[in-house]
Amino acid sequence: MARDRVSIDQFPGAVMAQLEEYVSMASDEVKEAVRTVSEDVKAEIQSRAPVKTGKYKKSWTVTKVEETAQSLVNTVHSAKHYRLTHLLENGHAKRGGGRTRAFPHIAPGEALAEKELLGIVERKLRG
Repeated sequence: MARDRVSIDQFPGAVMAQLEEYVSMASDEVKEAVRTVSEDVKAEIQSRAPVKTGKYKKSWTVTKVEETAQSLVNTVHSAKHYRLTHLLENGHAKRGGGRTRAFPHIAPGEALAEKELLGIVERKLRG
């Protein structure tokens, strides 16, 4: 960091310039972390998803929902079999009575995302 002399009148502008530079660097790091964690969550869900024919397991994908200069929002979802996700995750009532067994595969991926994203962002912003 350069040690330029700044007059008191130029001080607010100099501080703002440094803060804008930090925000730009930090947002790029956070976006990269979101991309990485999204792919990891997809892989985690696919590894735990129930397999009958394999179509449901292969249908999981990462979609970019929104990207601005400071943020990135990705969604991990089942593109073709979205109607099955809550039924398989939680189980459901059967027509003749009783319930089907639950196959928890989304919740572990969500927990991984929370833990991993926070850790990556903290590491990148510290060093």
